[in-house]
Amino acid sequence: MFAFVWAVSVRTGMFIRRFMPTSRLLDALHTRRGLKWGLPAMLLAVPYGLFAAAFAGMAEDGGWFSALALLCVWNACKFLVAGPVTAIRLLHLRAREARSRRILAMLELEAEAEAGVRRPDPAIQH
Repeated sequence: MFAFVWAVSVRTGMFIRRFMPTSRLLDALHTRRGLKWGLPAMLLAVPYGLFAAAFAGMAEDGGWFSALALLCVWNACKFLVAGPVTAIRLLHLRAREARSRRILAMLELEAEAEAGVRRPDPAIQH
């Protein structure tokens, strides 16, 4: 029974991840190119919050509007969390790239020093 529940939850999660627009957008935000759009994507939480309030007002009359309100609140929370998370990941990634560039430059200088190649000093102009 446990294996069946596990399989159904995994398949449901993969379906949602593949076909739901907010999940696809969040997946795109977590790529290297998309990290810079994380903070502007937080603004999408505003319309979701407005829709959630509207659906919650309609839910008082009955119907399935409370489920739509919950869905909108969930999507708003996802975008509110994605903004700072992508900003932190972007800062970490840029620091790691800068560190890699410095290490590569040091290795190139060491290789040139071992080969006996001298670079002209930019401070000395002829």
